[in-house]
Amino acid sequence: MEEHASFTSLILVILTAFFVPILLNKFRLRVIPVVVAEIIVGIILGKSGFDVVHSDAWLEILSVLGFIFLMFLSGLEIDFSIFAGESSSKKKKEEKREPNRILVSSIIFLFILILSYGLSLLFVWGGFTESAFFMTLVISTISLGVVVPTLKEEKLSKTTIGQIILLVAVIADLVTMILLALFVSMESGDPSRMWLLLILFAAGILLYFVGKQMRHRSFLDTMSKGTIQLDTRAVFTLIIVLVGLSESVGAENILGAFLAGVLVSLLSPNKQLVHKLDSFGYGFLIPIFFVMVGVELDIRSIFADPKALALIPLLLIALLISKFLPILYLRKWYDWKTVTAAGFLLTSTLSLVIAAAKIGERINVIDARTSSALILTAVISAIITPIFFKKLFPKKEEAEAGKEQLVFVGANQFTLPLTTELDQTRFEYRLYHTKQEEKDQKQLDSFKIQELDDYETTTLMQANVFDTDIIVFATGKDETNERLALFAKDEGVERVVARIEDPLKRDALKDKGIEVYSVYFSSQVLLKALIENPAVVDILTTSDNSLNEILVENSAYHRTALRNFPFLGDSIIVRIYRGKESIVPHGDTEILLGDKMVVTGSKQQVLQMRQILS
Repeated sequence: MEEHASFTSLILVILTAFFVPILLNKFRLRVIPVVVAEIIVGIILGKSGFDVVHSDAWLEILSVLGFIFLMFLSGLEIDFSIFAGESSSKKKKEEKREPNRILVSSIIFLFILILSYGLSLLFVWGGFTESAFFMTLVISTISLGVVVPTLKEEKLSKTTIGQIILLVAVIADLVTMILLALFVSMESGDPSRMWLLLILFAAGILLYFVGKQMRHRSFLDTMSKGTIQLDTRAVFTLIIVLVGLSESVGAENILGAFLAGVLVSLLSPNKQLVHKLDSFGYGFLIPIFFVMVGVELDIRSIFADPKALALIPLLLIALLISKFLPILYLRKWYDWKTVTAAGFLLTSTLSLVIAAAKIGERINVIDARTSSALILTAVISAIITPIFFKKLFPKKEEAEAGKEQLVFVGANQFTLPLTTELDQTRFEYRLYHTKQEEKDQKQLDSFKIQELDDYETTTLMQANVFDTDIIVFATGKDETNERLALFAKDEGVERVVARIEDPLKRDALKDKGIEVYSVYFSSQVLLKALIENPAVVDILTTSDNSLNEILVENSAYHRTALRNFPFLGDSIIVRIYRGKESIVPHGDTEILLGDKMVVTGSKQQVLQMRQILS
């Protein structure tokens, strides 16, 4: 009977993990994060509700594995490219009107940490905990799992304010995780264990350099396909090795998992691998963990204890104060609404508070009721703070963030007509050309051509030519286009396109991440296609029914099946590109973040889809 009961609990948890996202989508409750909904349903099914799910050996193992994988994905979520320096031309332009992102983010988090310690002393004085250090970690932590999707959904992840919010969350995630490991080592009563943590970090550094040397080996790419999937095996080996080493040196297993995620992120994994890891984690193990968090949450004991009940609003206030006062530093550059919205988003917390609460209860820093109160507070903050952020953040920022900057270098019979055909709601273009002795002033004015003395890199830098998202080099000389394209790539321009007629140069530039085109070759291919497949060419050349590429950046439609996507209208999704994979779409195909969809349809319908998904 006992085995039957445990199997019943497992089935209920799995069914919960399956139906929760479906119900959220059905009733359009997208303001509630899926993980929060899983915890809430777990509360209903667990000891605080109907008490039909009970923890046993199976669920405990799966829950621990889910927790470990959640910490791994938290480390993997950190995008270290945001710490990289920007191009010199961008720096010169932005430093006059925008803050230094890394410096400002570091200052804000330092203030958060100091203020959190001050507030934690009040909790110690109030008798809620005996450890000010522990409460400092709880108050200062920020949830990357809430911040990242919210910024992406609002199209703010690439703006300066979005990058500052993200950097503060990243720094908080890294620092609080390391401090939590140090805290556990200190509480163990053996100070020598703290030095053993250096062994863990040394092993991490060693594994990073091994991975860096191995990742470019051609045989690995071959063995990462089919039934071998060596890249996935390598990731799971890394997780298990670092988790095992972490426990061996007396640290928490989640530190090893988090470090494994950080290492994989530093190695810049391809999107296909990240997609596989996300699918396994969020599709199986992690939902079990969050449901079991709700199952084990004892809300009745919180309401029976006035002190534990009082902790919830007091901790929410402390979370708000600890983020709102430091974020006021941004008032030097931004308006009140922007700063207030940023403060709300940085107040969100979830995974690390759950981790700290469980660890604190295990090492007797807090009791079970306080642990439940901390987790419940984290759940409440994860629900309300993104809502306030979306309500308060000025919409004009969203409009500015959505327009891509495009630069043409070289005005000719190809680039001039193209500027009139571009989607003006999507692109803002600038056109540059060298000064001509005989020039048509009407043409200069109508096409807004900006004249340059020459095509030297110093001249282009002075004109802020490289301060753009996309740059097209379309001069009449291959050598000039090649030289400028390579320089633009070094300057950090996201997309570089160059006109190259020499086939040998085209291949060499493609290997360096530069997109190339040839007037002669393109005309030849188009004529051949017109003869062999006239209907296809008609789609490509008809403005009302052309092919368009849409990048999926809205997390609200992540994992939405095409048959359930309500905004297709008269448009057709021809192809979906996911990393190196090319997918022929059908009704059950799910849209994933980062997908590139090739769409054909009316201009109005395609524009609506772009606005919704981008």
